[in-house]
Amino acid sequence: MSFSTPSRVLFSISDSLRRHPKRITSGIAVLLLGTAVTAFGVVPLAPDASRLPVRQVFEAVQALPAQSQIDALGDFRFKLFRTESTRSSDTFDSLLKRLNIDDAAAAAFLRTDANARMVLSGRAGKNVTAEVSDNQQLLKLSMRWASDDETLFKRLVIERTGTTLNSRIETAPYVATARLASGSIQSSLFAATDEAHIPDTVAVQMAEMFSSDIDFRRALRKGDRFNVVYETLEADGEALRTGRVLSAEFVNAGKAFQAMWFQAPGLDVSGAANKGGYYTLDGKSLRRAYLSSPVEFSRISSGFSMRFHPILQKWRAHLGTDFAATTGTPARTVGDGVVEFSGVQNGYGNVIFIKHRNGHETVYAHLSKVLVKRGQNVSQGQTVGLVGSTGWATGPHLHFEFRVNGTQQDPMTIAKQSETIPVPTAALPVFRQLAETVKTELQAAATIGQTKAE
Repeated sequence: MSFSTPSRVLFSISDSLRRHPKRITSGIAVLLLGTAVTAFGVVPLAPDASRLPVRQVFEAVQALPAQSQIDALGDFRFKLFRTESTRSSDTFDSLLKRLNIDDAAAAAFLRTDANARMVLSGRAGKNVTAEVSDNQQLLKLSMRWASDDETLFKRLVIERTGTTLNSRIETAPYVATARLASGSIQSSLFAATDEAHIPDTVAVQMAEMFSSDIDFRRALRKGDRFNVVYETLEADGEALRTGRVLSAEFVNAGKAFQAMWFQAPGLDVSGAANKGGYYTLDGKSLRRAYLSSPVEFSRISSGFSMRFHPILQKWRAHLGTDFAATTGTPARTVGDGVVEFSGVQNGYGNVIFIKHRNGHETVYAHLSKVLVKRGQNVSQGQTVGLVGSTGWATGPHLHFEFRVNGTQQDPMTIAKQSETIPVPTAALPVFRQLAETVKTELQAAATIGQTKAE
């Protein structure tokens, strides 16, 4: 059988397809795919720009009058604001120089005005804010400081009116803001709060809050941690003093203690506003019948233990607690009671004995000054004397004893065992709602601490 050339080609293709169907099919597919891709790559996506028509548009623009703007800028005067802290070596001339003020009249006024002299009198480190013109003339100077009223601050204002400077002292309320902080104990509570930039007054308040559950003198451990929310009282945006601790959590030896400030709404039975206090988050008051310490939290020189007596030169049972404090530190009664004795007794020096209920008695010795008399009623926390070094004392401290039916006991143990008072039943709904908010805030404070650690 003979075939023409085209027939031979067709026969060859047919025979190849029959013998290698997969190979031939794959080759065709690749060829088609490559062709498709190549085709896609060269298809133009936009018209040729050189062939587009070009049209020119001319429009007259009318310039706005600029003279009024130039005049306004020429008359414009800006003000500069700056704050500086006073130094112990300051004069008014040196202070004004740091504030970038070149004003001889202002310097003369500050030197002669009675109110203005308060800027450099007393302690250094006061913040002074100045408002200054663009030609370095003093327009206004102000300074703020805390007053005896915990709700108000004072403000000195020196202000220019025309060519005259005048001074005045104003009183204004603080603005309270809440701050969150946390810390971890490595050596002491105060070292931890210093590391976290927390004021000492906050550390003292936390120690007072949890004093019946945690012995801050002897029971703190490395790794204990705390979270706290506290008030900062601001004057014109400047933090002047620390307010109340609003809530706190302290983890001691793995056990967590939480507390919050709460003041029940409404009036008490006498018609006065209900007093606030600290409560656990389940509603139990932290105020107990007895405080654990007759002085605010401080360094303790010796605890409830045996010690070598520095005067008698022999070992003896030291059945009280010595609180190291400077002369003049207030000594407070740990509970309500009646003064049984106030005066001088041999080794005790100036001493006070206070009788409480249930056969309880407390002793406050080595006082520099006694502030109560025999038979006087005293209430918990009341100052009854001042720390000193009278009697058998080698240095200023308060010797404190707690006796039960004449037998000396550990005051910390007694404080823990004393009863507490719960939140009034009528105030429980409000308390529980606030407690939920407090939990969230303390968690946020803990998160801040974790972030710093990371």
